[in-house]
Amino acid sequence: MTTLVFGHKSPDTDSTGSPIIWAWYTTEILGNPAEPRLLGEPNTEANFVLDRWSLSKPQIIDGVEDGAQVVIVDTNNPAELPAGINDADITAIIDHHKLVGGLETRGPIDITIRPLACTATIMHDLMGDDAAKMPDNIKGAMLSCILSDTLEFRSPTTTDHDRALAEKLAGELGIDIAGYAAEMFAAKSDVSAFSDAELLRMDSKEYAVGDTKFRVSVLETTSPKMVLDRKDSLMKTMESVAAEDGVDQVLLFVVDILNEEATLLVPNDLVKQVAEKSFATVCGGDTVVLPGIMSRKKQIIPNLAL
Repeated sequence: MTTLVFGHKSPDTDSTGSPIIWAWYTTEILGNPAEPRLLGEPNTEANFVLDRWSLSKPQIIDGVEDGAQVVIVDTNNPAELPAGINDADITAIIDHHKLVGGLETRGPIDITIRPLACTATIMHDLMGDDAAKMPDNIKGAMLSCILSDTLEFRSPTTTDHDRALAEKLAGELGIDIAGYAAEMFAAKSDVSAFSDAELLRMDSKEYAVGDTKFRVSVLETTSPKMVLDRKDSLMKTMESVAAEDGVDQVLLFVVDILNEEATLLVPNDLVKQVAEKSFATVCGGDTVVLPGIMSRKKQIIPNLAL
């Protein structure tokens, strides 16, 4: 049976690249057939990476068959996975997020969750000496995942281990990290072709504070003005997206990669309360700038309060 490898919904670069990396390793090194899958259309940066390294875009699926063998990467949250995930045969989880709970397996499985910035870094460690057998396009995917998740080492999630691996891979590939990261971030920043609803869902995760459910959306960009110029229409669209997705509120953080800060859109009193209680700030308008806030995983979600 072929194992399906996939990450979370709204796939970013790590959730696009890591399934490709692990499917290559499982198939070519371990001799167990595996194929990568996506749970949605990859974002613009992930598509750039696929093109840059001549990687085929994995098939997009919206569910898994009962009993299908799957490996879950870059998440362990059932809310970010197909509705029938517990009916599949989950054989492994490789992740770098906090343990959420709610997944059920048919038997003991391999679970690796480590406090590193990127799933791909964990995969390199799990490969051991076999990592040296990676072809250049798989190395390129791995480098891209690390640079994306660390925002070229600006994110507070970055570890020395992530940085050292990225520098090693870049050296082997003859890649200038600063130049390549700039290309990636430029691709990520061009959101002109996306509707407001698509932007709000593009890189988002559901999270509850008490009984209040949020869709926490992050747009990482080197051109924040491109997003903030659409502020009014984005705030109107938040209401319809929240209603359609069954959450109480969408929170949109526009992360300025170069200036290392986030701007939170504040459409109503609920978001104002969240901003002031979570980030020790005062909201005087419909946006608030949060200096130093770069990471949803480490700085945004753990601090959300009402």
